[in-house]
Amino acid sequence: MCGRYALGIRPSFVRYQLQEHHMPVDEAPDDEDVRQTYNFAPGNHGLVYRADVPDYGARGRHGDTTEDGAATNGVEEPKETRYKLQSMKWGLVPFWTKRNPDYGTVMKTINARDDSLIENRGMWNTMKQKKRCVVVAQGFYEWLKKNGGKEKIPHYMKRKDGQLMCFAGLWDCVQYEGSDEKLYTYTIITTDSNKQLKFLHDRMPVILENGSDDIRTWLDPNRAEWSKELQALLKPYDGELECYPVSKEVGKVGNNSPAFIVPVASIENKNNIANFFSNAKVSAKGEAEKDEIKKEEVELENKGPDIVAHVDGEQRHTIEHTSTEDNAPIPGPKSPSHINLKREHETDSIEDDATEAKTAKLATATTAHVSRSKPAITRLGRKTRSATSNDTTSKGSAGRANDGSQRITQFFKG
Repeated sequence: MCGRYALGIRPSFVRYQLQEHHMPVDEAPDDEDVRQTYNFAPGNHGLVYRADVPDYGARGRHGDTTEDGAATNGVEEPKETRYKLQSMKWGLVPFWTKRNPDYGTVMKTINARDDSLIENRGMWNTMKQKKRCVVVAQGFYEWLKKNGGKEKIPHYMKRKDGQLMCFAGLWDCVQYEGSDEKLYTYTIITTDSNKQLKFLHDRMPVILENGSDDIRTWLDPNRAEWSKELQALLKPYDGELECYPVSKEVGKVGNNSPAFIVPVASIENKNNIANFFSNAKVSAKGEAEKDEIKKEEVELENKGPDIVAHVDGEQRHTIEHTSTEDNAPIPGPKSPSHINLKREHETDSIEDDATEAKTAKLATATTAHVSRSKPAITRLGRKTRSATSNDTTSKGSAGRANDGSQRITQFFKG
């Protein structure tokens, strides 16, 4: 069967393609009047190519009557056949229908089996004689059933040469009771699947070759009676088709995307899992480069302590220290890269050298004094330790600090 197909192109483009294959189009709907979709479902309005004949069908002979019984009065119709593209609703509603059928009823007439047209009886009898048409599509879908029908994988079929597909179809026109509007509907004729598509389904739409004599015979309005020649046109397609799995998103009627006719395994398909990992590798490579750059920036920042500008244009090394109450940066050790910094005045350099020398002498004298001093007074029977020795600082070293300060003063006086 054929229950879903694709027609995502404009009527103007369809018209151009048909004319390129010597299929004249004397009339066609505007692009805005027909929906273009890659997920064409029953109930939608599709494009139908047919001979431009009255609503009651192909040209009648003298004395013929229309569907409502009115005589044609033997009016001679033009000999030149005109063809047109027309928007029609998928799901044929016979002309004798009085009320709008429900969706379930319409679903029964979206396809017409070729073997049901052999005998001159049944609901298709009038349409097959006077109302034959071609349904235009880019391709059609079929679902492969797996695991006992629990899993269904959609496949898309199209011509290998990329040309439009021309399905053999039937059309009709109905006017419901109490309505002034006419409704044009159509059905797609199906036949046995060819060898290529047998694995998918046992039925497939009848595909007529574009611009061929078969199409001209099928649409000929002068053939107002069913014949073996017309029946012989309804056969499996013997041309080359492409068939491949597509996105499962096409299974929902409301979905529509050009990706539906792109193979799942194609690099053009964004949902392809292989493309996903490929993109992930590219993305990972980009992230790695970003991390490397960031790492280098961090290394540059940590290469030496930050330089903080102070008053009077002075620059000093500082390090972060969190033990102070205000978390302010405290001076850090000198960095070799800043030893050769030029001072603004040479006298400052001399004074610094003198200060360093005095500080060295002061440290030597203080150490000697502390080593000769008596043990500190104990508190609560425990011995305190010197702050300048390798021992731990004691809480009672304040007195010693005063003595040390006096001796430092005496040192400078000497």
